[in-house]
Amino acid sequence: MNLAVRDIRHNAGRFAFTSVGIGLLLMIVMGMGGIYRGLIHEATLLVDRIGADLWIVQGGTRGPFAEVSRIPANLEDRVRSVPGVAAARRFVSHTIQREHDGRPLRMVVQGLSWPEDRGEWVPLVAGRPLRQAHYEMIADQSLKLPLGTRIRLGKDVHEVVGLTRGMVGSGGDGLAFFTVSDAMAIQFDQPGEALRLERAARRARVESIDLGRLQPLLLDRAEGLSRGIPAFATPQVSAIFVSLQPGADAAAVRQTLATWPDITCYSTGEMKDLLLSGMVDKAKRQLGLFRALLIIISTIIIALIVYTLTLDKIRDIALLKLIGARNGVIGGLILQQALLMGAFGYVLAWWIGRYAFPRFPRLVLIETADLVSLAIIVTVISILASLAGIWKALRVEPNTVLSA
Repeated sequence: MNLAVRDIRHNAGRFAFTSVGIGLLLMIVMGMGGIYRGLIHEATLLVDRIGADLWIVQGGTRGPFAEVSRIPANLEDRVRSVPGVAAARRFVSHTIQREHDGRPLRMVVQGLSWPEDRGEWVPLVAGRPLRQAHYEMIADQSLKLPLGTRIRLGKDVHEVVGLTRGMVGSGGDGLAFFTVSDAMAIQFDQPGEALRLERAARRARVESIDLGRLQPLLLDRAEGLSRGIPAFATPQVSAIFVSLQPGADAAAVRQTLATWPDITCYSTGEMKDLLLSGMVDKAKRQLGLFRALLIIISTIIIALIVYTLTLDKIRDIALLKLIGARNGVIGGLILQQALLMGAFGYVLAWWIGRYAFPRFPRLVLIETADLVSLAIIVTVISILASLAGIWKALRVEPNTVLSA
């Protein structure tokens, strides 16, 4: 019988508890890599789903997913006139937090360019896309808003007409899709008293200048709705995404748009790079640091356990040497124990992870490459951890077994 297996059976309890501890550590190591992959998937999910060829954002900014971007809504009409452009659609994105049924509700509001974009590209698991310009929404299941739920956002009540799954923002908050007009109404909603004070302040400013005294009708205009004042800017959206005509030269279109000083144009690939190099980069480095520390800790723990097991059988090792066992046999005994310990821990980590990771609040995405790399890491740390035990075993003198 193999000496390593026989020794493990002799210390089955210690080996089992040690393997469980190592398995939990390795599960966390595996989870760190999965969380990082999940961050990347969630950060780039919406960009991939929309499938635009070009993204137009506020000049000098990095787009609506990295910072605030504001461009006039009528810019899409200018973009449509550029040769090679097949379609241009407005897009609004912002995060809100409300209270619903006594619990906090945080969602990423996405405004779709109605009626060109009704949300048909959103992968629905229940319900339907948007059918009217107001008061309808598509919600991700993570928001826990069942189909038919009516929720007040701003001054309007919206009904959930469609449900999707796995559509979350880079912060892990569920997405909710509205028409652009509804999304902007939610974003710029103000209490009635704030509107009254703003209109009173506008009237006071007009009264303080000569024009207001000479034309009293301007006072009534200043005190009215903002959209009735021609000097006010058109509504602002977060971005405009562009679809090119088949065979169109993307470089030529971008060169034309680059001459417009009020905007910045990105390709889909560049938008994803901006997301990953900005919002995800720090999380990547922090997760990588924790993963490295856990690997070092796992190595130390396995080394200490193997060294302790070696000390417990010093007399047995001395007896093996006394009857003529080679150093390679003794070293193989300790190395095999460390490898078996790592293998059992790896299998346990994979088994526990299958049930634990889906219950994490953020997506944990484990791919085959992650499992292979972790198996290699476990093999390496098991070999390194066995070195201390092998070194101690090879220094044992055969006559130790004869001592009292």
